[in-house]
Amino acid sequence: MWVKICGITSLEDALTASTFGADAVGFVFADSPRRVTLETARSISLGMPAGPKRVGVFVDSPLEEVQETIRYCGLDLVQLHGTESPEYCSELRDKAIKAIRVRGTGSVAVSDPEGLKAAREDIMRLLRASPAVFGDRTRAIIAGGLRPLNLAHAIDLARPYGVDVSSGVEVEPGRKDPVLMYEFIEKARKADFEVSRC
Repeated sequence: MWVKICGITSLEDALTASTFGADAVGFVFADSPRRVTLETARSISLGMPAGPKRVGVFVDSPLEEVQETIRYCGLDLVQLHGTESPEYCSELRDKAIKAIRVRGTGSVAVSDPEGLKAAREDIMRLLRASPAVFGDRTRAIIAGGLRPLNLAHAIDLARPYGVDVSSGVEVEPGRKDPVLMYEFIEKARKADFEVSRC
């Protein structure tokens, strides 16, 4: 189970997530209470050990800006939450995680059809949705409303490739709770083990 802790704003939280076994940490460059400067993200990225992927979160940023941020901050992946086109995503090749917003629990309703087209086989998909609507484990990463208390149920329903959390492990926007991070990562591993046995 791939686990990402998003909305990282301090080296302390990044190191804690890494120590607990997170596979990735996310830096938000879009408008958000968790937004970080390029200098902060670069400093955290350089201060982290090898292992966890560094992921930048963007919303409709110019492609050149994203590419420069990748270089400057040492990002491994970028998570795109806007209306980025298939061509835009293709320029980033295997670094792109395309967010697809989904509404409802009984059916899949994609608010951005072009975004769905952008999720080609070589682009990982981040499906921001109610976990109940998905069953494709090969590429889906679920996010939105996850926390330690509901994680096992979400994984059991969705059988995702990975999980992505931000506010569900915070004491306030941008400040993570070490206990919640530990519980989230441990429960993700345990739930993944239980699902794989079924």
